[in-house]
Amino acid sequence: MNKTSIEGIVEIGGKPIVERRAMAKGRLCLQASTKQAIVDGDIKKGNVMEASTIAAIQAVKDTPRIIPHCHPIPLEGTKVEWTWEGNDLWCQVEVSAHYKTGIEMEALTGVAAGLLCAFDMVKSSEKDHDGQYPTAMLTDLCVVEKFKGSSTA
Repeated sequence: MNKTSIEGIVEIGGKPIVERRAMAKGRLCLQASTKQAIVDGDIKKGNVMEASTIAAIQAVKDTPRIIPHCHPIPLEGTKVEWTWEGNDLWCQVEVSAHYKTGIEMEALTGVAAGLLCAFDMVKSSEKDHDGQYPTAMLTDLCVVEKFKGSSTA
């Protein structure tokens, strides 16, 4: 008989609490007209940056509910930044905490949710005559930086 064992949440009880930070980023490629509508505040669903920032922050806090193997982490800070590179909207999320395990999944989840919210808000502007999205694309999701401090215990 073959036995398969699937581990639940990784045991971190014996690990020391240390300072941790993580930064992630990602990009949403858009048409020039969609970018202009965002900049001009002409998106029917509202302010894209404000709503997407809230989505990113909520996702950071809800990461353990979204990613099954993540621990609930007492987050101490979250920073969301939006920048334009041509018609591409970049989201960068930085999170910080003092805890026993890394927080890069929180940063990545925040970026993904922020960009998904932005896409949802502008998708009607991105559709072509066939109802497809030839330009809109989420890409380049990555961890930019991860920091783990020294144990003081």
